[in-house]
Amino acid sequence: MEETTISTLKQWKKNKNKFAVITAYDFSFAKLFYNQGISIMLIGDSLGMTIQGNNSTIPVQVKDIVYHTKAVRKGAPKAFLLSDLPFLSYYNISKAIENTKKIIQAGANMIKIEGGKKILNIVQELSNQSILVCGHIGLTPQSVDFLGGYKIQGKNKDDAMQLIEEALLLEKAGIKMIVLECIPSKLAKKITEKLSIPVIGIGSGKNTDGQILVMQDVLGITEENIPRFSKNFFNKDNSIQKAIQQYIIEVKYGLYPTQKHSF
Repeated sequence: MEETTISTLKQWKKNKNKFAVITAYDFSFAKLFYNQGISIMLIGDSLGMTIQGNNSTIPVQVKDIVYHTKAVRKGAPKAFLLSDLPFLSYYNISKAIENTKKIIQAGANMIKIEGGKKILNIVQELSNQSILVCGHIGLTPQSVDFLGGYKIQGKNKDDAMQLIEEALLLEKAGIKMIVLECIPSKLAKKITEKLSIPVIGIGSGKNTDGQILVMQDVLGITEENIPRFSKNFFNKDNSIQKAIQQYIIEVKYGLYPTQKHSF
């Protein structure tokens, strides 16, 4: 595959080419995912749970993201890598720039940052420094205690309008992509249509430009608290490679997510 860039993603949105994204945390899986056709990977703070065994993303530190970003970059040199800015690593502009520098130098193409109106000035300043920023609204795991748990966001009219407004404001501030997590599928469709940037969904229906899943969910490794929106693409009659190929195909042709995976 040719090297994937933000221009590639913009063209995919323009051409309505749906794409699959997956989390990756190490060299071996990054190489396997890329060789099967996944060219966008997220080094997510989900590693706090999937790799470190914590019950949330809160304990993850910048050094953890840096370490895993380096490993994934070695496994997938031409992939487009997103890396999370973890909890309280961007509480002001100077801290956001300092930590983003470390992550970009580790091999990330883009950093992902959670939040809406409260982070607009940080997004704008990072964008002014020619840093690619991905937004993340809806269910934001770093704020899960504040939100009262892992709940669907944007269910009522006022909350839905706020999410639409925040998405538009984030785009104006300079984000080049956005993740919508656990919002109603109709709302995700509306936001995707309003934005000119690529929109990636997780638990937000099938009408976003792309879909992202945690690799442990895709491969059926997760055994407890399995999210409703996830799907195990692996079975005893196939291989990890075939499971990844199936994930890509089902996203591309709109077979995943189905209504049962949406809200």
